[in-house]
Amino acid sequence: MIRKKDVTIYDIAKALKLSPSTVSRGLRDHKSIRKETRRRILAKAMDLGYQHNTFASNLRSNRTYTIGLILPRLDSYFMSTVISGIEKVANKRGYNLVISQSEETYEKEKACISTMFNLRVDGLLFSLAYETKNLDHLKMFQKRGIPVIFFDRVFDQSDHLSIVIDNFKAGFEVTNHMIEQGCKRIVHLGGDLKRNVYRDRYNGYRKALKDHNLPFDPNIVSIGPMNEEAGIRMVDKMIRMEQIPDGIFASNDVSAVACICRLKQNGFRIPEDVAVAGFNNGPISKVVDPNLTTVNYPGEEMGEVAITTLVDMLEDSLAPSVNTIVLKHQLIVRASTQLHAASQCRP
Repeated sequence: MIRKKDVTIYDIAKALKLSPSTVSRGLRDHKSIRKETRRRILAKAMDLGYQHNTFASNLRSNRTYTIGLILPRLDSYFMSTVISGIEKVANKRGYNLVISQSEETYEKEKACISTMFNLRVDGLLFSLAYETKNLDHLKMFQKRGIPVIFFDRVFDQSDHLSIVIDNFKAGFEVTNHMIEQGCKRIVHLGGDLKRNVYRDRYNGYRKALKDHNLPFDPNIVSIGPMNEEAGIRMVDKMIRMEQIPDGIFASNDVSAVACICRLKQNGFRIPEDVAVAGFNNGPISKVVDPNLTTVNYPGEEMGEVAITTLVDMLEDSLAPSVNTIVLKHQLIVRASTQLHAASQCRP
């Protein structure tokens, strides 16, 4: 199919017997053009199928009013809430959003960065893939002075602004709560320790064990992809142990729920035999039986803060006064770890 030639302001001007400059001002709703003339211009533009050349206009202004967003993956409740927060503010502030996912690989992440650069995004919001070891692929943004803000998974010793929660404190609070409920041998399921979120939760777990004089056992720590399979594999491993653990702290809700389901399939009671806690406070945490103890991770707020900070940097040309913004998290205690309550209900 042959595409027809684009309609220009010259075509509208010829049809209405007006000057191109008058048509141009009329399309921009300029007050120097009479209201009736503006109405005629807009009506004829619609009739002819005129499309405003946003790209050319952006080139003249050196702005695209487009923000790039790179995520590790899209199939995540937490990331979907982040996107919701970003999109809500971006629309209000007059910016479009271009979203891409790295699928947890460095090579795909590099390709995403290159695409965003070539699309001339005004700024970039970025959460790192599992595999990323350096920020060499961001040098093109730095050279052009295009602002980049990290959120959730951030890079240590980076000059870019980062938006996070205190994952160390959250990991400590979950583990400490489970110990106070009576757990003495707690499994930890965590992601790649190159990433701050999983490393900090792991270190918080270790600190809570140390503070309560409980031994650290590497045999009941699993580091890898945080999915259902990881939870199932860990349960299959632990129920074959001579000393079966009495608690599981998983770094996301998906793995934690998989642990609960697998334990119940094998005849274990939750939390009487094994207490289980997750992380993120996704919808699944309120559906599983028993309801899952977890950490509320304010994804929508994180998205709102990230995009607001980035747009303020673009429009005010001011660098933020801080290098890291730490948002508040909340430990939400539910039935999956309430051993004291469970023991009181026993016949």
